[in-house]
Amino acid sequence: MSERLDIVLMARHHDFSRSRIKGLIDAGFVKVNGEVVTKAGAKVNESDVLDVFIPPPVPAVPEPEDIPISVLYEDGDVLALNKPAGLVVHPAPGHFTGTLVNALLAHCPDLGGIGGVSRPGIVHRLDQDTSGVMIVAKTQRAMDVLTKEFSSHTNVEKTYLALVHGTPVPAEGRIENMIGRSHVNRKKMAIVERNGKIAITNYRVVSSSRAISRVECVIETGRTHQIRVHLASLGTPVVGDATYGRPRLDRQLDPPPARQMLHAWRLALKHPITRQPMVFEAPLPDDFRSYSFACETSVAAKSRC
Repeated sequence: MSERLDIVLMARHHDFSRSRIKGLIDAGFVKVNGEVVTKAGAKVNESDVLDVFIPPPVPAVPEPEDIPISVLYEDGDVLALNKPAGLVVHPAPGHFTGTLVNALLAHCPDLGGIGGVSRPGIVHRLDQDTSGVMIVAKTQRAMDVLTKEFSSHTNVEKTYLALVHGTPVPAEGRIENMIGRSHVNRKKMAIVERNGKIAITNYRVVSSSRAISRVECVIETGRTHQIRVHLASLGTPVVGDATYGRPRLDRQLDPPPARQMLHAWRLALKHPITRQPMVFEAPLPDDFRSYSFACETSVAAKSRC
């Protein structure tokens, strides 16, 4: 007779709450017959071998770590950097060390506590597998101003570049709707009719081939997974997007992409203290360039015809 994995583990670990058990499963700390299982409702049998790894307690305050960062600009109030793909912005379940926050605490020893203990200096964030420009506050005054302006989308313009499968139709447009948690999969975001927040993306195709297009996106809001959800809604998902993309098409690329091809290319804002206009651009990473070469070549060939 089979039972739910979380129910079986709760019976064996009486000192753990159901939420704690679910957290361990979600984070990949539970194996069934030697294989990691991340679904609390997975069915297990009496003969199955269950292994549970209990991670050691983590410090309440992030520790400085010697992790190199690519600084685009720095003064006494702010720091602009080019975040590489794969780097988690702040500590979270499954990523308590090795984050951008740990790197910033080593680079800026006085950063601790600015804007909060667990996320010092973090004004906004990028997904782990999204690369590009980020701004960090180095003083509480700068943090207060930037947080307010990013929240209200005032004096801030964020421009992303994405590689997508196919070509959006029309080639230039504005997407405005509501984004919220998917009713089907709570780990995903979706376009919803209620219980969501307004999301606005302005996009245009920069270059295109039959298979891949480079798309520029200027966002007026900053919802979770906004660009990825909006581009997927056009039938042109981001290349390498494991959540909203097309794995079959990704596997046809050589090599298959290791992450979603989304890059925070340009950030324009006003300095929080001097109020001078500032513009930062992050060079395209090598993997993004390698996949975008096809659409650039195609456009160049068409222009010669």
